Amino acid sequence: MTDATMEIRMQVMWNRLISVVEEQAMTLLRTAFSTSVREAGDLSAGVFDPQGRMLAQAVTGTPGHVNTMAEAVGHFIAEIGRENMFPGDTYVTNDPWLGTGHLHDITMVSPSFLGDVLVGFFACTAHVVDVGGRGFGADGKSVYEEGIQIPIMKFAERGRVNADLVRLIRANVREPNQVVGDFYSLAACNDVGHRRLTAMMAEIGLTSLDTLGEFIFTRTRAATLDRIRALPQGAWDNVLDTDGYDEPVRLAARVSVAGDRVHCDFTGSAPVSRWGINVPVIYTKAYACYALKCVIAPDIPNNWASLAAFTIDAPENILNAPRPAPVSVRHVIGHLVPDLVLGALAKALPGQVLAEGAAALWNIHMSVRPAAGAAGRRAEILMFNSGGMGARPGSDGLSATAFPSGVMTMPIEATEHTGPITIWRKELRPDSGGDGEFRGGLGQIIEIEPAPGHEFDFSAMFDRVHHPARGRDGGQPGAAGRVALDDGTVLKPKGWQHVPAGRRLILHLPGGGGFGDPANRPEAARDADLTKGYVIKGPDT
Repeated sequence: MTDATMEIRMQVMWNRLISVVEEQAMTLLRTAFSTSVREAGDLSAGVFDPQGRMLAQAVTGTPGHVNTMAEAVGHFIAEIGRENMFPGDTYVTNDPWLGTGHLHDITMVSPSFLGDVLVGFFACTAHVVDVGGRGFGADGKSVYEEGIQIPIMKFAERGRVNADLVRLIRANVREPNQVVGDFYSLAACNDVGHRRLTAMMAEIGLTSLDTLGEFIFTRTRAATLDRIRALPQGAWDNVLDTDGYDEPVRLAARVSVAGDRVHCDFTGSAPVSRWGINVPVIYTKAYACYALKCVIAPDIPNNWASLAAFTIDAPENILNAPRPAPVSVRHVIGHLVPDLVLGALAKALPGQVLAEGAAALWNIHMSVRPAAGAAGRRAEILMFNSGGMGARPGSDGLSATAFPSGVMTMPIEATEHTGPITIWRKELRPDSGGDGEFRGGLGQIIEIEPAPGHEFDFSAMFDRVHHPARGRDGGQPGAAGRVALDDGTVLKPKGWQHVPAGRRLILHLPGGGGFGDPANRPEAARDADLTKGYVIKGPDT
């Protein structure tokens, strides 16, 4: 076989492998019980070689899930041991330090055998609606309060599900049918991947993935290193202030480029918090690497080889919180890590990096119940919402778009279907994008009311209320967020709070920062903003 023929053959197999992981992810989307998975795509799916190195990921998925999953498979292999792995096995954990950073994410790993030979692994993750404890919120003082902890263990052995584990889960969560249903969806997702992979290998005549893996990793690594070598050499610092829980939290990063290596150091960030906003380093690394790839190698496949080009270091602090620190809403601080890293990169690559955006999702967990003396039903409802992205060099920021998480918008009909609430308003928020040559993306205004005869407690997991997104290269900051009731009562951006019957919760989501001098914004663009209602006040009002 000639080199050219081999190259074509490998490329065809690479494309087939991508199809395998895409079908794996679609299985999870189509069978999941939780709206956060089936509607928002808060998941990941991927295939790994026998050493636990990620070969390919599904396009559907968040960086926080994908890049932590890429590291987690190695932890599964070390804990279970190859001698204890059998066809039909599935392994599970929600360990924040070995999985995805908090207890609400379930990671499942399944070995893929061709006959009796281990040829790889499939892994997937998903956010489930409840894991018990205090619920999805920042109020816990340790991980022990935040829900049930599942160490790395077998969900199924040789195809037989661990019934005792299922009973234990059911006894510890508020929505047992949804949660257990998602466990089975995750297991099915990996099983579909395994069946498609072994069918592909049988069709092509492969007995292992070694040659294909070498093809993928060699080319990915070479392409990534070429991009890194083209960067300016040096080190650049950035700091970013966030709302924190009850006091501001400062994040700090230094990005260094030396030869074919890019390194992020988070020394100088705030100490570990007593609240559940801490971030295990596996999650910090996931989003730092994502930010670096967005600028340096956005078109190069995300796999073990491309991720290996970026290294992360952090002393014990809020971005490297040790066990048993509370970490339930680690995504709030974690989603700000890309803005932190991109701010440092912007100094190395002036004019090439987008402005800061809303960053952290404005997730809200509502625990709905009948009001005193009223009949009705209880429900746990999780809703994902997005503010505006920062303006980009050459174009306005995207409005109501989840960056860096990449999750999809959850339809209000699907959210209302899960429990007794009414969403009266969900619309773009005028004047929330920062002014500039390119305008920041708009946030949203969302208005939620418990159904008649009901009330709800909600967990606020919001940021950019006191520290709005900063503009870049002369661009103005985006609008800050706001949390209040319809009677004007101002609420906190974090923590469990109450919405009584008959009242409405109104969320004003933050906008993205602008890019470039506002004086350079074309008049046609300003006229379009006014016509579309994106801007009401105008630049001189």
